[in-house]
Amino acid sequence: MKKTCVGTCLINELHRRGVRHVFGIPGDYILGFYDLLARSALQHVGTTSEGTAGFAADAYARVRGLGAACVTYCVGGFNLMNATAEAYAEKSPLVIISGAPGIKEREKDPLLHHRVREFTTQKEIFEKITVASVLLDDPETAPAQIRRVLNAAETHKRPVYIELPRDMTLREVRPVSTATGSDHPSSDRGALAEALSESLEMINQSRHPVILADVEMHRFGLQHALVTLAEKTNIPVAATFLGKSVFSEVHPLYLGVYEGALGHEEVREAVEDSDCLLMLGCFLTDINMGIGTSKLDLGNTLYATSEKIMVRHHRYDGILLEDFIHGLLRARLRKRPMPDILHPNHNGTLPFQASRRITTQRLFALINDRLQDDTVVIADVGDSLFGAVDLKIHRRTEFFSPAYYTSMGFGVPAALGAQLARPALRPLVLVGDGAFQMTGMELSTIAHRKLNPIVIVLDNQGYGTERFIQDGPFNDIPRWAYHEVTKVFGAGKGFAVCTEGDFVQAFQAAEAERHQFSLINVLLEKTDRSTAMDRFAKRLSRNAKTPKTR
Repeated sequence: MKKTCVGTCLINELHRRGVRHVFGIPGDYILGFYDLLARSALQHVGTTSEGTAGFAADAYARVRGLGAACVTYCVGGFNLMNATAEAYAEKSPLVIISGAPGIKEREKDPLLHHRVREFTTQKEIFEKITVASVLLDDPETAPAQIRRVLNAAETHKRPVYIELPRDMTLREVRPVSTATGSDHPSSDRGALAEALSESLEMINQSRHPVILADVEMHRFGLQHALVTLAEKTNIPVAATFLGKSVFSEVHPLYLGVYEGALGHEEVREAVEDSDCLLMLGCFLTDINMGIGTSKLDLGNTLYATSEKIMVRHHRYDGILLEDFIHGLLRARLRKRPMPDILHPNHNGTLPFQASRRITTQRLFALINDRLQDDTVVIADVGDSLFGAVDLKIHRRTEFFSPAYYTSMGFGVPAALGAQLARPALRPLVLVGDGAFQMTGMELSTIAHRKLNPIVIVLDNQGYGTERFIQDGPFNDIPRWAYHEVTKVFGAGKGFAVCTEGDFVQAFQAAEAERHQFSLINVLLEKTDRSTAMDRFAKRLSRNAKTPKTR
């Protein structure tokens, strides 16, 4: 086999696994690798900060299956940690590549710039928020180590960390063959057979089975299998908050989003009254479970994730989620009559009135009527997320947000990553004014790349979620004329809207603009909020109150 260098070996392995873009900011410890990137089949996407590079690469991974961010040592790496933690929490296969001082440079323990404590400090910290990590300090083992770490990202759908000392980048290696052996884990056949047997009996004997699908069905590429399972059995499907759009929301078997007692009553009843609840790929997070209001009976539950399978109270280990799902598809599950599912209009029936002051509730109703088949909705946290729960996503996996980790600032850089990952999709970004002030300047990269997302800023003059949990002057932020950022970048179209008519006109103009981004600044009342936000805020406020002391 032809010899190559450590850096090129890493680039080739990323390319082989479908990565075509690497997000990040250069620095002296990683410049050699950046030079190799510039002469490779991968495109470097420079961002405004390392944190936004991480968010963009995370979104890229959610759409494409693997994403990569490349930064320099410590000052770059530490800026990436929040995005990496989010990717870990929400199971997104993000690859962090960090430059580092050379191995030879570390002799005699010099105080090199960017260093914090030991030379190993950054790697040790990243080990806490990644599923695998490696210091590429040996050219002989580097190809195998690169492959091991990237396999872990794809297997576990979680971030990994690769540290590349600058004097190792161009060191010659002989790559390992990718044609021999298999790195894919396998299921315990006995455990799988027993789990499927018990599951088959439970499902076939049930009277009112329901599927509750979550984000792992997307991460592990099981959306088609989910549809096939539902249509084979006519079992209705609900989604969690984090898993919204994992199942087409216009499918006749779709129930809606389950949010415990905070959600819609007809969905809650269907899920909680089921005598056989198939929880597929579910995260039992507080947001998914309605801030502690869910009432699920484990005795009626089949719980299948990448980490364990539980049928009622019986736990089965050593089973891959994809093997279990495909096993269900092969099983002799009985087909039931098509259920009669009622889909009430949760966005309201208030008629359009052009001169009426726009509210958050009406904003989402107007957006819902205008979603296109090629739209991917990206919701930042706050009312951008809570208000979007009733948007009807047309196809599968065309809505995503940090609905578990809930880090502000995800939306705009995520649009960059999502559209580069799949150019046929057009992002519609819903972002609060507070979150936009954190990362909205990533629109400059979007403008440079001539991408065309539509960004809707919910401008309610501060941190709306926190305001409804615990009000105070600390929730107020400086006012920006968000629609004027187009003048800063020399690109894009900006609109300021106060009424329903203003919004409809602005949205129509934004849809027609296919060659650059559009930003619609929706000027809301300070205390305005969606009904979904009202439900969540009241519950969060109750949980956040400090107990009184005598």
